[in-house]
Amino acid sequence: MGYSSYLMILSVYIISFLIGLPANLFALYAFSVKIYSKPLPTDILLLNLTVSDLLFLIILPLKMHEAASNMIWTLPYFLCTVTSLTFFSTIYTSSLLLMAVSVVRFIGVAYPIAYHQLLKPVYAIVISAVIWIISTAHCSITVIVQELPSLANKNSCVCYGNFTERQLKVLLPVRLELFFVLCLVPLLTCVYCYLRSIWILFTRPRISQMQKQKAIGMALGTLAVFLICEVPYNVSHVVGYFEGMSPPWRDYALLLSTFNTCIDPIIFYFSSSTFQCRSEKFIFRRQRPPAAGLQMQSKNVSKV
Repeated sequence: MGYSSYLMILSVYIISFLIGLPANLFALYAFSVKIYSKPLPTDILLLNLTVSDLLFLIILPLKMHEAASNMIWTLPYFLCTVTSLTFFSTIYTSSLLLMAVSVVRFIGVAYPIAYHQLLKPVYAIVISAVIWIISTAHCSITVIVQELPSLANKNSCVCYGNFTERQLKVLLPVRLELFFVLCLVPLLTCVYCYLRSIWILFTRPRISQMQKQKAIGMALGTLAVFLICEVPYNVSHVVGYFEGMSPPWRDYALLLSTFNTCIDPIIFYFSSSTFQCRSEKFIFRRQRPPAAGLQMQSKNVSKV
């Protein structure tokens, strides 16, 4: 990797930090206010997604320092462990939270009665906690591989790189599992939930055309970000497993994941306002007795 590559990596980190940090701080404030007034499941999940992005951005200056040092780690080594764990776990936390949001959206549109029975904030809080535990536990395995005395490469001055053959024998299968469990499953779940939600909305004639366009725009935007920012890096796990080494383009694919912190706040905005109560009110009305329909809508129906 030459000087131009280091410069490109540094530039991407700087741009992501300058754009992503204020955008996510604003999103943090907005969702905090929203949850304080009316805690909805989607808003709680998106608040956790914002926190995940902010954690990613907080350790980004350390990655900038690494790139400016030609990818040589000159800081205290314990910071390498903290940086690696935070850097990679937040990527997968975002994937799982986006999956959770898509599932909640789908339930709200397809099964509104069941959705309104699950509005307690504790459910979203528990789901968020489980997601944090899953992503952190999985990524801690990849970091521990570098730290184990029996596997550690004591001559390496690179943070999370230059793995020995013994390390790769443990690391590559774990990465492959990360691809299937923390990338492919969330991606397929998002595709199914959003396509089904869009189909349901488009089959409801009383929902406005603008509302339908917003719904499909938000769904396709979320899936596009998933495919562009998350999939390439995770595909490197599959390629690396079969090649028996980390592919050289892996670092460049990882840069796409960094841009995710800039795009997420845009998704946050549309996610909190796209599938409006109109669609749910109509579906909910179809499943209630006519006499109680309007009264139940005014009291119980709210947007996801």
